[in-house]
Amino acid sequence: MNDPVQISVFVIITALIAVATYLHCRGKGKGQAADEKDYFLANGGLAWYFVAGSITLTNLSTDQLIGMNGNQMALLAWWEFAAVAGLLILAFVFLPVYYKNECTTTTELLQKKYNDKHIRALISVLFLFGNLFIFLPAILYGGSLFLLSLSGIETSLQNLLYCAIVMATVGACYAIFGGLRAVAVSDTYSGVLILGLALLVVYLALAAIDFDLSGIPAERLTLIGDNDSPIPWHTLLTGMIFIQTFYWSTNQTITQRAMAAPNIKEAQKGVLTAAGIRLLIVPAIVVIPGIVSYKLYGDIGDPAYGRIVGDVLPAWLSGAFAAGIAAAVLTTFNSILNASAALYVCDIHEAYIDRPQGVAKLSAVVSIVMSVLAIALVPFFASQESLINTVQELYGLLSMPILSAFIVCLVFKNVKAGAAMIGVVTGVVFYGFWSMYWQPAHYIHGMFVTLMLSIATALVMNKLVFGQTAKLAIGKGNAASA
Repeated sequence: MNDPVQISVFVIITALIAVATYLHCRGKGKGQAADEKDYFLANGGLAWYFVAGSITLTNLSTDQLIGMNGNQMALLAWWEFAAVAGLLILAFVFLPVYYKNECTTTTELLQKKYNDKHIRALISVLFLFGNLFIFLPAILYGGSLFLLSLSGIETSLQNLLYCAIVMATVGACYAIFGGLRAVAVSDTYSGVLILGLALLVVYLALAAIDFDLSGIPAERLTLIGDNDSPIPWHTLLTGMIFIQTFYWSTNQTITQRAMAAPNIKEAQKGVLTAAGIRLLIVPAIVVIPGIVSYKLYGDIGDPAYGRIVGDVLPAWLSGAFAAGIAAAVLTTFNSILNASAALYVCDIHEAYIDRPQGVAKLSAVVSIVMSVLAIALVPFFASQESLINTVQELYGLLSMPILSAFIVCLVFKNVKAGAAMIGVVTGVVFYGFWSMYWQPAHYIHGMFVTLMLSIATALVMNKLVFGQTAKLAIGKGNAASA
């Protein structure tokens, strides 16, 4: 962003979002610094539109805009179409369970169902590992790459790290000083900006090629992927729906927003609104600019989105868009930090050390440590061919084993926590072997097989090791009324 107008617009809009967030949150939660419900769940005060806005922008960050457009093909839209199903499962299956059990974290449900704190801690540690080693550095890398590509600055590792340090510092400040309320409010304000501008980019990008997609290879326009594509069509029948169920219904970073509404109806309204946005708006903005960039620039990968935005938008609007992307990065980053702090404080520190006198202070320490480590991991993601594919494949190590623990406790009863934990660990080891050494089929198939193996292992170990027979939870004990 060498243009003075571009820089000025960027600074002004970024400041306006911060001021608007401060004014909305000012005075709320005072005197409750040590209150987990206020710091991690906004004291149950998020209206449906803040739930929808926060869920949308927490997910819609650089791994979507940069990573999906970087594949430069329509096929990646399936991640977003399938996400709609994941949000519906959250609204009508998992949210009633979380609200009935008055959970602060998703993992708290596991402790209550299994009557064991150790499984809660194990799953929290896996979530924390995923946040630290996968999501946080990927977000910093993607955001840095976009801003540098947009501004025409060399995307060297040194420049990427400088940019990542600035974003991590600002994002951590939101999470540390404002808690979930500030995170959700800034998400919503930023979401309105970025969705509007992203749709404008779609239109201007298509206008730049006179709405003519001729010359683009058919495999980049189809929604039916072959065996060598990033999403073969048959993976939609196996692991895809379970990936979405895990992400939207058990992942603390996302689910935390829906758990922070005043009541279940308000939460469901917010989630369904987010599903509508995901269906009608998001698929277009995460694939069309990338497809157009293939026609304009060729196969350039992850830098595609930043380059096309810089080319089709005038300087003042590109400054506004840069502010929106920066806001998306910051809000996703601080959302993950806030969720990670909740997992550590509620699931690990309180269970094994003591109840903290100041939740905000301990959360700040967690946020700072994770931010520093995330910055150190940016070079790894800078070396990867595709940001979004790397993130999805790596997270398979954790996602399906974690989901297995939730499915077992909701679908079955009379299962020991130790059996479920053996299933989780078995799944982590198996998927690591599948994805890194064996690779007999696509990693999404591998995730499905991992989930089935983890569940089966838990049920078998429950019988062989703990001498208990699992029974289907029916009637009053079923998942819908759990």
